[in-house]
Amino acid sequence: MVIQRLFGYFKNTLMLAVTIIGLISNIAYALDNPNAPDYIAEFNARSQVHEQMVNDPKLTNRGILAAYNSYQLFLDEELDAAYQLLRSKLLKAQLDELKKSQEYWIKFRDAEFEFINNNWTRANFGGSFGLSRGGYRTNIIKNRVIQILYYAMNY
Repeated sequence: MVIQRLFGYFKNTLMLAVTIIGLISNIAYALDNPNAPDYIAEFNARSQVHEQMVNDPKLTNRGILAAYNSYQLFLDEELDAAYQLLRSKLLKAQLDELKKSQEYWIKFRDAEFEFINNNWTRANFGGSFGLSRGGYRTNIIKNRVIQILYYAMNY
């Protein structure tokens, strides 16, 4: 029960932080190009169904894990689509820099996933370890999708 409350508190805090960052970023976006398509809003609309699933209080731990797996697959596809969108807007020199940036990000992601898998274990966090892993992994990918979409909105 305590772990579930802590996990709920963590999720609420994380969502608040993401919202605040999004609001601050929207201010910067408005200064850059107010006429650009709102790729972020479109992405958020598409991802809403997955976020509702992982937060469904009726799901068992196993169901939430399945929802996180589905969400992560969705985010991987969104990341690829966002990356391709940004690539379509860049010049050759910028493409090389983006490719290098993405390669470094993948190394970062893999290192973060390794940390998450080694730290959030059943021994350390009991039965909720998988839920934490899913939340952290999807948050890392979601943040990268949003960052790339912000880049794309500047073109």
